[in-house]
Amino acid sequence: MPERFLVDGAFGFWAIARQQPDRPAVVTTDGQTLSFGALRARCDRLCGVLASRGLRAGDALALMLPNEHDWLVVALAAAQLGVYLVPMNWHLTADELAYLLRNSRARLFIAGARHAATARAAADAADLPAAARLGFGVGGFADLPALIAAEPDRPPPQRRAGGLLFYSSGTTGQPKGIRKRLPDAAPEAVLARVLPMYCDLYGLRAGDFTHLVATPLYHAAPGTRALQLLHLGHRVVLMDKWQPEAMLALIERYQVHSVQLVPILFHRLLALPEAVRQRYRHDSLACVIHAAAPCPVETKRRMIDWWGPVIHEYYAASEGGGTHVGSTDWLERPGTVGRPYPFAQVRILDDEGRDLPAGGVGLVYLRDGTDFEYVDDPVKTAAAKRDGFFTAGDFGYLDDQGWLYIRDRRTDLILSGGVNIYPAEVEGALMGHLGVADVAVFGVPDAEWGQRVQAVVEPVPGLIDLDGLRAELAALCTARLAGFKRPRHIAFGSLPRNDAGKMARARVREAFLAGQLGAPMAS
Repeated sequence: MPERFLVDGAFGFWAIARQQPDRPAVVTTDGQTLSFGALRARCDRLCGVLASRGLRAGDALALMLPNEHDWLVVALAAAQLGVYLVPMNWHLTADELAYLLRNSRARLFIAGARHAATARAAADAADLPAAARLGFGVGGFADLPALIAAEPDRPPPQRRAGGLLFYSSGTTGQPKGIRKRLPDAAPEAVLARVLPMYCDLYGLRAGDFTHLVATPLYHAAPGTRALQLLHLGHRVVLMDKWQPEAMLALIERYQVHSVQLVPILFHRLLALPEAVRQRYRHDSLACVIHAAAPCPVETKRRMIDWWGPVIHEYYAASEGGGTHVGSTDWLERPGTVGRPYPFAQVRILDDEGRDLPAGGVGLVYLRDGTDFEYVDDPVKTAAAKRDGFFTAGDFGYLDDQGWLYIRDRRTDLILSGGVNIYPAEVEGALMGHLGVADVAVFGVPDAEWGQRVQAVVEPVPGLIDLDGLRAELAALCTARLAGFKRPRHIAFGSLPRNDAGKMARARVREAFLAGQLGAPMAS
């Protein structure tokens, strides 16, 4: 292993924790510091608890915690027990979480006190056995802190690398679980193969550096990045709720070296008064990574002007990746999302699967040497793949030097603030009202969020109280959908369907933006 990935000869979290147990590992949201040794001991004790509860290699372990050190403890435990960690978005409703518990076949579910009521409701809706419910202060769940304290401090007898089972985009129905085959190898063997490939892209190396977690750990990138950097011996600072000035203060206070963000946070940082922006030092920053949503060219240019050429962008999906571009190359080609990783390939294909020439817009297909399946959905799995490549449904093109540009981020999927929203799910909620004859949901441009959720409703014939309908639809969405999925506006009008009975969302969106449907009514 190259020296740049070692901490005094130790590679990976567990080796570092044994060699330097007092090394700072995590700064909690209330400012307390936990050492590598303390984190390792809690992780190993938790492994014993989980095994005693019947968790075995290949099982799924669902986790719903805010940004706290125990999220990392659970993730590290899964990483040496050979199980799938299923990070759960605590913004979801109980029914939405119950679907994830059922679809992933979670053997155990760990939750925390902050979202205790939702966790209990989700576990009940999923018919999860009492023995499968473990909590940090969750009534009706087994007392996990007490179980951890009673467990001997020893590593699992057979350590095997685990993996992550993320739920990602799907334009119809429920989200898709993305499952990859777990390697039959020790965690360090997998790290030795994977960690250098990704860290070299961003110039990251082992050492006395600090990484800031500014966004929820349940998202793929923040959680994965935090774990990667613990394996390099970095100190990880956790932020509970992102606020622009608070983040700048943390960067200065802890001399933050790296952070993972999304474009909407750039937008909000730039909206701070100039005096506030200049109040805090940021010269410790060496690696600011962003992805998950399109970044307006001017926004990114202003961030590079402010923070310097430390900003990296990548394009990938939970299924695999991907491309990367640093600041210098991006400034020469504004708008690009990069060239393929050294271990990846990118193709642009037309509807017949033929490669398109430079500049030709088509579906973006990626390959990185890994494979995946969508849980319980072989049809969607097969539809996403072609000749060893996969597509996430995004349209883009390659220039004559192989730089990738994304033209549209999926035709129907709404990306708002870097979060995927499924139109069919929102439509299904709205269609539950007896006053709705038809509905179309789509994304429209938003300067802050990238896109916002727009609904166009066709009322049943004879319904004239549209204000009353609007209020009832808002209440219905509040009851059935997480906040970020609810339509920001509702318009009323007649909706077209084709002869197969399918909604032409693109046509509705074009008509709305052209002013050919009723004016939006705030909900």
